[in-house]
Amino acid sequence: MDIRQVRYDHPDAVTLAAEVQLEYMERYGNGEGDATVLRTDEFDPPHGLYLLAYDADDRPVATGGWRSQEKNDEGYSDGDAEIKRMYVTVAARGLGLARRVLARLEEDARAAGRTRMVLETGIKQPEAIALYRSSGYTDCAKFGHYRNDPLSRCLAKPLI
Repeated sequence: MDIRQVRYDHPDAVTLAAEVQLEYMERYGNGEGDATVLRTDEFDPPHGLYLLAYDADDRPVATGGWRSQEKNDEGYSDGDAEIKRMYVTVAARGLGLARRVLARLEEDARAAGRTRMVLETGIKQPEAIALYRSSGYTDCAKFGHYRNDPLSRCLAKPLI
């Protein structure tokens, strides 16, 4: 697998973001996917990073990014790096790609001086929850767009 740094508006990133949105709609039955507002520049270094993983045939098969957050009224803390748009295509699941992308995101956020990696996921994504828990993430105070949603789970991991 080849993991590449790209901009959030890269055509392959847009394609996989649309796929993950369809999966959210299917799992949660809400017709909207993830309504969190994301801007392309939020993932530009040194305040973030966006990655795409490609298979041997140069097809995009996994994605993920992080963006800087500071203390605000949505429940973030100073020094947070928030994971967004982690996704592996159905055909590429079970190959360890999510774990590899996650490790690269954590490494980059740490190098950028971020002190805690945070993420929001949902209870209808047990595979994601299992990945994060097995990677050292634990429950934390809820934050972000879905902080009041009972289907939401927020997890965090110190980076220092």
